[in-house]
Amino acid sequence: MQTSETPTTGGAAQAAQPVPVTPAPAQVAVVQPAPKPAGTRLREYETIFLLKPDLAEDLVEKIIERFKGVVNRDTGKMLKVENWGKKKTAFEVRKNPRALFIRFHYLGDFKMVAEFERNLRMTDDVMKYQSVKISENVDPNSRALEADVKLPGDPEVPDRVARETEGFGGGDRGDRGDRGDRDDRGGGFGRDRDRENADDADASPEAE
Repeated sequence: MQTSETPTTGGAAQAAQPVPVTPAPAQVAVVQPAPKPAGTRLREYETIFLLKPDLAEDLVEKIIERFKGVVNRDTGKMLKVENWGKKKTAFEVRKNPRALFIRFHYLGDFKMVAEFERNLRMTDDVMKYQSVKISENVDPNSRALEADVKLPGDPEVPDRVARETEGFGGGDRGDRGDRGDRDDRGGGFGRDRDRENADDADASPEAE
């Protein structure tokens, strides 16, 4: 006797096929630093420094990470870094009309800020910096590290076209025609006064 196998159909008996899973986009986690000892009090600062505008993006990131290490190395605590992008400066800095603005928001003490600024001065790509104290007596464990911010900066505007080297009001100064003798022309603050003085002298009686 021959037996025949009947193929089975249906989802239960059929072997399950693997379904491709699209990986979720990676989330950048903000790693909080180790807590400071209880009772620690620090000052809150912000430092804005200007970098050369022609720096490559990877070099800018390396500079930022190095300065973060300076703040977190001793008693400081980074709170936030803001990259404002390239912006026009109020005046040229080292012959550059634009600069890359970076803002560091952090906690620290006087010695840490002095060390931070010393590293800024030693970095040739830093053109200018300014530190400002925001508040005092801050508990560092009560302030959480925030995510860094990167802004596009201001759009670059082409320099204005230089003015043509011509007379005020435009036009060739040679096409103004004959303007007459200068003694016949009126106007001027001193000219009419001289004429009045001359008329008074003619009208005065001669001395005896």
